[in-house]
Amino acid sequence: MTRGLLVVDVQNDFTEGGALACEGGAAIAEAISAFIGTEREHYAVIVASRDWHNPDSDNGGHFAVAPDWVNSWPAHCVAGTSGAEYHRAIDGALVDVHVLKGQGLPAYSAFDGRTNDGRSITEVLVAYGVDGVDIVGIATDYCVRATALDAIAAGLAVTVKANLCVGVNPATSIAALAELAAGGVIIEIQ
Repeated sequence: MTRGLLVVDVQNDFTEGGALACEGGAAIAEAISAFIGTEREHYAVIVASRDWHNPDSDNGGHFAVAPDWVNSWPAHCVAGTSGAEYHRAIDGALVDVHVLKGQGLPAYSAFDGRTNDGRSITEVLVAYGVDGVDIVGIATDYCVRATALDAIAAGLAVTVKANLCVGVNPATSIAALAELAAGGVIIEIQ
């Protein structure tokens, strides 16, 4: 099996001090960086996604002044801001392919994004001969979950490395992992 690594939304706004900080986000960023450093050779390609929302827009209702914290959120990961950049622990040079998602619309799955040259993640994975992916990142209960579901729908063998993910809420993160496991995703906890 040829595997790829999907690094989902390890951005400043999702770590401590950011607009939508997940508790433990900075530690997860550091752990993912260390993992990439030691496991790089096991992956045909490393793809990293980032939320990249339009400024001066509600991004299809994704941003709200009074968010419901389920479908609408405070402004975050606005294109060109420090909040949209990778957390400092993530060395962008170790990433083979960068994907931006959102850009005017709500987008949770990394599969909703595009590379700068317009390719989808599916196109990238096919080009590298990938038939299985490991997924790490932020947030377990939203973007990691959506990415894993789309990876399964694309016919890939999927593993979520739960020890390299952090969620918005512990209860919804546990529920998301249970849903993914029931849907055929391998949940790896080390």
